[in-house]
Amino acid sequence: MHSLAQEIQGFSKSNLKKQRTRFTTVTGRKHVERRSGDDGEEEDQQLEHLEDGCGFVVDTSLDLHVGVIRPFLLLASQDAAHDTDTLRRHKVSHVLNVAYGVSNPFPDQVVYRTLQILDLPDTQITSYLEECSSFIDQARQQDGVVMVHCNAGVSRSSSVVIGYLMLKEGLSFDDAYSQVKDARPSIRPNPGFYQQLQNYKP
Repeated sequence: MHSLAQEIQGFSKSNLKKQRTRFTTVTGRKHVERRSGDDGEEEDQQLEHLEDGCGFVVDTSLDLHVGVIRPFLLLASQDAAHDTDTLRRHKVSHVLNVAYGVSNPFPDQVVYRTLQILDLPDTQITSYLEECSSFIDQARQQDGVVMVHCNAGVSRSSSVVIGYLMLKEGLSFDDAYSQVKDARPSIRPNPGFYQQLQNYKP
């Protein structure tokens, strides 16, 4: 009968099964992590990207279309917010970034406000509307132009702009949605945001 000490001494790391761990990041990206390595060798760690989550819309083409909601209020994707020519052409002085993990590349040229919002149906988008609207009004009072963007300019940023029109101009959801859709036809608030805004009573 082997003693515990003998078993430990005879143990080889190579007898262990190779481990695969699936995990999902806070933005919804799915990965598989593999760890391997023989006895006495340094462990090798590999990360495989499986798929993007609902926090991002995958699109390899640049989207520089800017929806002009009001002379002081623009709606766009992160591509437009990162393009100096687009910012200059539209005289953008302020940028409201409501994406998750998207940088603000021109802090010396533009006034930024960043709220990292996840594009998930259960995110309480209406809880951000007061702060977002205050920043938009701040830009307006300074005779500036504010660009609101998320990643694709489809769900989060459009919801913020719709909410702004409801909160500050007293528009109904249908009127606000229609005006924003006319200015940027690609908008599509996720089902949770859509329902929250429908029920929103400023």
